[in-house]
Amino acid sequence: MRDAHAGLTRFEEFRKSLGIAPTMLSNRLATLTEEGLLEKRRYSKRPCRDEYLLTPEGLDLLPVLLALAVWGRKHRGGGEFARFYDVEAETEIDLVSIDRATGAPIGTRPLRLARPSAPLGESDNDGVRPIT
Repeated sequence: MRDAHAGLTRFEEFRKSLGIAPTMLSNRLATLTEEGLLEKRRYSKRPCRDEYLLTPEGLDLLPVLLALAVWGRKHRGGGEFARFYDVEAETEIDLVSIDRATGAPIGTRPLRLARPSAPLGESDNDGVRPIT
């Protein structure tokens, strides 16, 4: 998914970037396509060649990938991690997750888990405690 977000679309591009066996890559691309994150589209009939394009669902995964990369650099810094740059600003992206309603960075205020069926603001009396 990282490479798809970086603009790679073709099997050989993914294979060279990832350095994995073709069968493993085929399986991964098939799974990502089945899960609706990538769309397979034929770009050549002879020879038969397909490209893999991000779907809207796949595009929505980018903030999650960025957050995982930030976490990995911070807590698993012993290895190489991808870095993401804003092409127009020519700066490395410094990701901050913010709650749209309050403007507060995620992780700076207590959270409370609620069951999906619970009305907004309703207190859970079944042992669910705030996350601090």
